[in-house]
Amino acid sequence: MKQKILVTREVFDETIDFLKSRFEVESNQADRLYARDELIAKLQGKDGVQTQSSDRIDAEVLDRCPTIKAVCNTAVGYNNIDIDACTRHGVVVTNTPGVLTDSVADYSMGLIIATCRRMTEGEAYLRTGEWKGTFLKQMLGQDVHGATLGIFGFGRIGQAIARRARGFDMKIRYHSRNRAAADAERESGAVYTGKEALLHTADVVLLILPFTPDTQHFIGAKELALMKPTAVLVNMARGGIVDDAALIEALTKKTIWAAGLDVYENEPKFNPGFLALNNVVLSPHIASASTPTRKAMAMTAAKNLAAALSGQTPPNLLNPDYRKHPKA
Repeated sequence: MKQKILVTREVFDETIDFLKSRFEVESNQADRLYARDELIAKLQGKDGVQTQSSDRIDAEVLDRCPTIKAVCNTAVGYNNIDIDACTRHGVVVTNTPGVLTDSVADYSMGLIIATCRRMTEGEAYLRTGEWKGTFLKQMLGQDVHGATLGIFGFGRIGQAIARRARGFDMKIRYHSRNRAAADAERESGAVYTGKEALLHTADVVLLILPFTPDTQHFIGAKELALMKPTAVLVNMARGGIVDDAALIEALTKKTIWAAGLDVYENEPKFNPGFLALNNVVLSPHIASASTPTRKAMAMTAAKNLAAALSGQTPPNLLNPDYRKHPKA
């Protein structure tokens, strides 16, 4: 008899076909967001689940769904999953690193340019009929070429962004929990620096670090006050890494010049104070949203699930210590 799995959100048809060739699949191609109790109900009797970042998997869910053996997230981030709880329950957890690196790096450069050069503000100016002609001081922005880019977080995506930024002759500084290998620094032209030094010197501060208890409000009022008044903050990481209320205050008071955001605290809800500002570019968490990348993410998660439930070590295993707590 085939093992049973749940796919919590819409994926591509080829992903469903792949999974159906191996499992009894309950899918959600209507893409309806499950309430917590509904998710728990649908996980009853299931062996595995392919999740997305909107699905919270924690100790309570696992206690109430004892048959679950694998949780495979269709994202590189996994702050929606309590890794320690999964490990204690003997549950495999995986993510989808690598396949979205280049798409997110491309989008990051786009958001940097859009913010520095006021692209969305300019489009709104045109669409509302305010544009009456061109003049010397119209829509003045900040240059990207030659600017200093400070990157917090220097994993795959951070390094890919740095390589792209070199094409704009940007000076690259970075800060991360662990310093990158020397060859990675050489390839990207990046120089390791301290947190405060980076904030003081960067023209563009870009966040691409994971969300953890230690990085919650990593950028708050204190950090924003250290930045240049002409600086731009770009958050490509996760909501909660920035104190959004403090950022709104900084943008309102012109403590910093502008911000570009693809993620928010409590998303898809977000602080409505952003909507009153014209010095922020807002994007609905779509940095990886190209067709090839999202297809690759969905299939990578499905292949992780297939490996995990067949007793193999999945390629993107996050918690190898799950083996210390074997399922009964």
